[in-house]
Amino acid sequence: MAEERSDVVSVARQDAVATVTLNRPDRGNGLTAELKSALRTELERVAGDDEVRVVVLTGAGKAFCVGQDLAEHADALRADPATAFATIDEHYNPIVTALATMPKPVIAAVNGTCVGAGLGFALACDVRVIAETAKFGTAFTGIGLTCDSGLSASLARAVGSARASELVLLGETFTAAQATEWGIAGRLVPAAEVAPAAAALAARLAAGPTLAYAEAKRALAESWGLALPDVLRAEGAAQARLGLTADHRNAVEAFLAKEKPAFTGR
Repeated sequence: MAEERSDVVSVARQDAVATVTLNRPDRGNGLTAELKSALRTELERVAGDDEVRVVVLTGAGKAFCVGQDLAEHADALRADPATAFATIDEHYNPIVTALATMPKPVIAAVNGTCVGAGLGFALACDVRVIAETAKFGTAFTGIGLTCDSGLSASLARAVGSARASELVLLGETFTAAQATEWGIAGRLVPAAEVAPAAAALAARLAAGPTLAYAEAKRALAESWGLALPDVLRAEGAAQARLGLTADHRNAVEAFLAKEKPAFTGR
């Protein structure tokens, strides 16, 4: 396994899987400007790397991500409240966009506490593997703020608008079991099994039809709010594009020959 590290974000590669780890375990992987900048850079880099077919996002230590580092935020407010939220356009929005739109699956390996922007990041991923001991929360209204990191949309899509309103307005924490019941968690596992479970899932996806995953990911994201004729038109266009790929043709021939298809991303 080749590994590349910065002080606050590490990227480890195993075959076609890149695991991006938030690396401030002593501070719950709280989001400083340094970490956010490094995370944006690394996500954009793996998104554009054709050798990477699956990305895993996780946190070092006992937390996935506790959200914004409030000590740094307090310093920014004292310096100039008018510019304290420039980080949204500079960091948060590009990070969530990279997670949600990169043309490959992204797995959130939620190893522990996941609140605020950390929850937004996890929900921007395609699949979530969650530790049974993980704790969740929106946190924003508790400090007099509203949602960022796409949470107002992604949380409502995951749990429904009524429950999302309650979770945001009351700001109460909730458990991994509740996250599973409400539709946030894809797979709930013991804490010690989060990393291996995410790795196994990543390996499975990395061997799959990358181009089809990209089209499916796009379709699922864009279908919200579209009229049925527009959804059907978009699906038809995507199928036509995939029909021209070697992966599709080879998979059909493999099926007819009762063989397992091999997907190359072409």
